Amino acid sequence: MLIKKSQFLTSITDIKNKPQKHLDEVLFVGKSNVGKSSLINSLANNKKLAYTSSKPGLTKFLNYYLINDSFYFVDCPGYGFSSKKDKDYLHYGNLVEEYFKDNKELKLILFLLDSRHEPTLDDRDFFNFITKTNYNYALVMTKCDKLNQSMKSKILANLKTAFIDLEDTDVLLSSINDKFLISCLENYIMSFVGGKKSEN
Repeated sequence: MLIKKSQFLTSITDIKNKPQKHLDEVLFVGKSNVGKSSLINSLANNKKLAYTSSKPGLTKFLNYYLINDSFYFVDCPGYGFSSKKDKDYLHYGNLVEEYFKDNKELKLILFLLDSRHEPTLDDRDFFNFITKTNYNYALVMTKCDKLNQSMKSKILANLKTAFIDLEDTDVLLSSINDKFLISCLENYIMSFVGGKKSEN
C-alpha cells in the first residue's frame, strides 16, 4: 500500500484560497454521483476521509486532501445535475475554469465514468475539454467489480464510439470492492506525483 497517510485539508469556493503549500495535485472529476468521494476513500484506505452521499450534486466546492504529506487529491464538483439554482452552478463552473488556468501543480486528471452506463453528452463535452489542455489525464471506469470480460469489452467499444480521440488515452478499471484494481490505480497515480514533503 503506497498511500499511508491522508487528511482533509480545506474546501474552497474561490481559487485564491488554494492551499499555500504548492504540492502536486491529482484531480478527481466526473458527473454527480459517479463515485469520486468513495474512490478517494478507497485509495486512502480511509472511509471517513471524503464525505459520501447517495444524493447527487452534494460536492459544491473544490475539496483538498493531503496525501502522504507530499501531494493533494482534489475532489471537483460534479456536473450534470440540475436541481441546484442556476446561479450556484454558474459559480461552480467559474471555480473549475479558474482551477484549470495555468495550474502548474496539476499533474493528473482522473476523469471518472460509471461503467454501468454509456457516456452522456456532458461526459463527451468534458472529455473534449480536457483533451485540449496540456494536462495528463486518464479515464477511470467506476463500479467495475461485477463485470465479466464481455462486459469490459462492451465498455471499451462504447467509449470508442462516444470519444473520438481515445487511441492515446489510458483507460483504467476501478471498484471500491476490488483491492487489486484499487492497488493498480494507486500505482498509476504515484507515477505522476513527486516526492515533495509538506512542511508544517
